[in-house]
Amino acid sequence: MPRTDFSRMRCPIARSMEVLGERWAILVLREAFYGTTRFDDFGRHLGIAPNILSARLAKLVEHGLLERVPEGARHAYRLTEMGRDFFPAFVALKRWSDRWMTGPEGPVVRMVDPATGEEVSSPPLLGTDGRPLGPESVRLLPGPGAGEAMRRRLALRALEEAHHG
Repeated sequence: MPRTDFSRMRCPIARSMEVLGERWAILVLREAFYGTTRFDDFGRHLGIAPNILSARLAKLVEHGLLERVPEGARHAYRLTEMGRDFFPAFVALKRWSDRWMTGPEGPVVRMVDPATGEEVSSPPLLGTDGRPLGPESVRLLPGPGAGEAMRRRLALRALEEAHHG
């Protein structure tokens, strides 16, 4: 069965998964968020084969999350604006992982604000009135990039919610 090319899909989440869905991608970004910039350091911290690391770094550079910049006799990998913009999503994933995937000894890494010493975490999603939001408490509306199929799907969902609500 041929691999599905998510990069051609209309959904931006699917297109994001083309870049971030490969199992090493977010771990490479984790290392970049933790301050790693050198190829050898990425390899050592991740325990990843050099050929796989090279391919992952190249893909993150190609898609604009990292840039490869000359630094001395070698190159460094630095987060771009796009890469830095993923940081809140990474912190949310880390918070979820620390809650549900950490062993009894607790998180491996704590992130703290150096100015206050307080733990950094992603805040829960809140409505404008301050109440917590979950998947069942948001309404989906077609955005400007929605195709006809998505518009129909969301219209049917709205009718079902009105009928059951």
